Amino acid sequence: MLSPKMPTLEDDEGVAVPEEFPAIIDAHVHIFPAALFSSIWEWFETNAWSMRYQYATTAVLNHLFLRGVRHIVALQYAHKPSVSRMLNQYMVDKCREFPGRVTGIATVFPGEADADLILRDAFDHGLKGVKLHSHIQCLDLSSKDMNAVFELCESERKPLVIHAGREPKSPAYRCDPYDICSAKKIERVLKDFPNLKICVPHLGFDEISDYRRLVETYDNLWLDTAMVLTDYFPITHHCKLEDFRMDRILYGSDFPNIPYAWDRELKWLKASGISNKNLEMILNKNATAFFEIEHHGIGCQ
Repeated sequence: MLSPKMPTLEDDEGVAVPEEFPAIIDAHVHIFPAALFSSIWEWFETNAWSMRYQYATTAVLNHLFLRGVRHIVALQYAHKPSVSRMLNQYMVDKCREFPGRVTGIATVFPGEADADLILRDAFDHGLKGVKLHSHIQCLDLSSKDMNAVFELCESERKPLVIHAGREPKSPAYRCDPYDICSAKKIERVLKDFPNLKICVPHLGFDEISDYRRLVETYDNLWLDTAMVLTDYFPITHHCKLEDFRMDRILYGSDFPNIPYAWDRELKWLKASGISNKNLEMILNKNATAFFEIEHHGIGCQ
């Protein structure tokens, strides 16, 4: 659980990605309009940690690109009804600002008016999937509203990224993540929607062992690594990354909403001894498959 206030780490940051690494797709980068970014940083400052990188969206993307990240999957979430269309248009505009280098993911507030139309319009404008956040949106994964999102994503063949892990928990949320999130609830979705590709960030923290078993069982589940390879959270039952199904793990930084250096996780991966074959899957191939990112030469489009 988050208990104000977790530390901001003053670790050194590198000037570039490790040069021996394969092309890197960062599958977990947040972008928001300036006012929303400021509100998010204020919430974290009060309830979690201080953001080390309080950058506007263009600076967020440039920071990673200039240091050697080849492609970015950009995520945002609707914290209330009525803002989804605005956020999706913002995402479309930023993708156009960086043509071929950003895969933009749509959002919606499940149950809001015209949720179906909002997502269809986002897909028509080039957004490649849907991002939801159970803690912030207080999502009951078995609700009719959620099933409508699952059905649409499955029928439109759009992947879903959903923060469904129970941690990090905070009393500042409007709901208790332990009541609404669990590996068992995700397993129900995986069974009921077998053609829906789902990515659960943070390796499903704090049910990491349970999610490791789920990716062995279900071919429609992926996990990303954001913030759990950095020795920041007090994880007591941490599986070794090599114990996971390697073709189902995506690298994600959670940039810029982090309290430590942008490349802390990449340094961990470099020191981990993971084989080059597995590194290429984690850093590139798995995200390419999950989001259906097209490759052109050594870069990504």
